[in-house]
Amino acid sequence: MGRLFGTDGVRGLANRFVTADLALKLGETAARVLVKERDSDARPTAIIGRDTRQSGAMLAQAVAAGLASAGVDVTHVDVVSTPAIAYLTANLDYDLGVMISASHNAMPDNGIKFFAHSGYKLADATEEHIESMLDEEWERPVGEGVGRISGDYEVATREYLDHLSTAITADLSGLRIAVDCANGAASELGPEALRRAGADVVVINASPDGKNINDACGSTHPEQLQALVVASEADFGVAFDGDADRCLAVDHTGEMVDGDQILGVLATGMKDDGKLVDDTLVITVMSNLGLLLAMEERGIKTVSTKVGDRYVLEAMKESGYVLGGEQSGHVIAAEYATTGDGVLTALLLAEQVAKNGKTLRDLASFIHRLPQTLVNVPGVDKTRTNSDEVLLAAVAKAEEDLGRTGRVLLRPSGTEPLVRVMVEAATQEEADRIAQDLAGVVAERLAL
Repeated sequence: MGRLFGTDGVRGLANRFVTADLALKLGETAARVLVKERDSDARPTAIIGRDTRQSGAMLAQAVAAGLASAGVDVTHVDVVSTPAIAYLTANLDYDLGVMISASHNAMPDNGIKFFAHSGYKLADATEEHIESMLDEEWERPVGEGVGRISGDYEVATREYLDHLSTAITADLSGLRIAVDCANGAASELGPEALRRAGADVVVINASPDGKNINDACGSTHPEQLQALVVASEADFGVAFDGDADRCLAVDHTGEMVDGDQILGVLATGMKDDGKLVDDTLVITVMSNLGLLLAMEERGIKTVSTKVGDRYVLEAMKESGYVLGGEQSGHVIAAEYATTGDGVLTALLLAEQVAKNGKTLRDLASFIHRLPQTLVNVPGVDKTRTNSDEVLLAAVAKAEEDLGRTGRVLLRPSGTEPLVRVMVEAATQEEADRIAQDLAGVVAERLAL
């Protein structure tokens, strides 16, 4: 088996790969690593939440059992968003946070991700340490040394929603906002947070039954939301994913506003308010070139990282930047969150609409997305992507032809023998042509 932890915890088919046995072992081992790293002699504590998947309760109970068997007192908070667990871990002084979720994946999958006492996801080295100790023999505590398991099912409403209400100062009264909750973790939290801020909220896909999470709804399937925004004459709409760590939007005409455009709107507003540290926005290499050009026009610098919100966060923490994210809708506003937070993003976006008195369409209109083509080339030696001279020459020629109106990106897959060819250009026809040409060179030069 390869590395157990991916870029966002452990994830896979529930009860086949992510089993109760694995969950129990991860709970035990995470607790042992945690106890070794702690300075305090007090009994360690953990908080566990989950999204609405049918397998979530099973896995949450198994993780809790593992933690308790290692002497950790565990508090279940049941269905709650990933960013809520991150916030509660840090602000209610838990030693460890656990979220049971497979995010935007289909219902049969599930996952386990851990948060440190700080509310940040565990460092790679800590995850590797946990993984290396999974099958080690160890002496379990007995008697009073065994941890307690309890529940506090109102804590998210009591603490997390109160926290979100401090994130904006604008009154959202007069705004009608359509919300697609993906039948997931924010089915109650999302609409309630917006209503508390004064918005008139129209809600769909907020009736989770354990099976319908992300099912033709939410941020990965926004078609229902697009229709609802127009039909309900909403000012705009927002769509969350299953664990509500991402948010995409729809303007009043039903057109999508993706993560890049949301980041551009928020960065501009924060710069105007003097809150954008060093006038810098952190993005990934997959952000559309149109966003980079628009930010340049507004006097905002951009820093690009590898794909993955953890890499965005690393760059933000390293330099003290306060805003970053991905095209997929992961938006990290560091003043209020330690991870992507879809509900927080919706509030911040609504505040910009309310403060400026403009439609979301108008606010995002200065970001002109360039046509983009992505071609996957399978069955190749991805290790030679950045060393084959003929391929590098073909990329250089394409970049020269595109100039400032486009760009080329070759991305080796992290999990399979595949290279992704991404091209942006002034026209879709040009992007398609160059992407196909380069894909042919990749297939020929890197053939196995």
